[in-house]
Amino acid sequence: MKFLDQAKVYIRSGDGGAGCVSFRREKFIEFGGPDGGDGGKGGDVWVECVDGLNTLIDYRYQQHFKAKTGTHGMGKNRAGAKGADVVLKVPKGTEILDAEDESLIADMTEIGQKVRLAKGGNGGFGNLHFTTSTNRAPERANPGQPGEEREIILRLKLIADAGLVGLPNAGKSTFLAATTAAKPKIADYPFTTLHPGLGVVRAIGREFVLADIPGLIEGAHEGHGLGDRFLGHVERCRVLLHLVEGTSEHAGKAYKTVRKEIEAYGHELAEKPEIVALSKIDALDPDTLKTQMERLKRAAKRKPLLLSAVSGDGVPEALQALLAIIDEARAEEAPREEKEWRP
Repeated sequence: MKFLDQAKVYIRSGDGGAGCVSFRREKFIEFGGPDGGDGGKGGDVWVECVDGLNTLIDYRYQQHFKAKTGTHGMGKNRAGAKGADVVLKVPKGTEILDAEDESLIADMTEIGQKVRLAKGGNGGFGNLHFTTSTNRAPERANPGQPGEEREIILRLKLIADAGLVGLPNAGKSTFLAATTAAKPKIADYPFTTLHPGLGVVRAIGREFVLADIPGLIEGAHEGHGLGDRFLGHVERCRVLLHLVEGTSEHAGKAYKTVRKEIEAYGHELAEKPEIVALSKIDALDPDTLKTQMERLKRAAKRKPLLLSAVSGDGVPEALQALLAIIDEARAEEAPREEKEWRP
């Protein structure tokens, strides 16, 4: 299934049904009077966060969603039925933005969360509604109110506890495959990963979700390579694991290249906790390993982890470091339990 993380959609709620002008006409009823019913309300447009979805591919083939018009009022005091609603089902982590100014309308972060995007028009009053002491037989009724229409942008940002960042071929997909049950494409050429991937890490009796995004290159914020559009998928992560390829020409320069793109992206991504690791150490001789480690240490201003996803060296230490930060973040986000009240 193709991964789609952004879609533009047109929505329109239903118009209200028109009121009815009607008078009671029955045998043996001398004074029938008005009996026109009100029109029904137009259908609403809702968005709902559901389980079992991880892409917006459904909105590639259908971009127009219109709720039903309310039923018109009828004689014998019969009110029209409400128009049917339209529900847009989206995966967890989807942002709903206004297409005009890209202002945030809703952030769908909980399964079952439901938000109304467009309210249906109210139904018109029938002539029975306008009966007064001086106007016993009104011959007027209101039309239904029109529905709302707008264009919205659906933008999916994967919800994960930890995110992998780095240059292309830094070993991110290999690390994801080694630590989770995910099976990303792995090859010896750049940009093997074209779409973000998720995997569940089970370590030390606990679980957390790990996200892998396509590699960044210099000028990604200007659209070079695959650009920085996939960085949105690690915005919600609690910690970043920055992998720097040990077989690169200069590990320090490689680290600074990615950090520059992260800082240019903004959205407070550069302030997130970061764990730096030198990858592919199984392909380095001792002298090169020492040189690259020193370069990376000077650039990152911290001692990097050493790991090889192929041989498994340093992988448990990296997972423990990730879990330590994730557990700390979860503890801060968890609501404080109220102390039990005792008389």
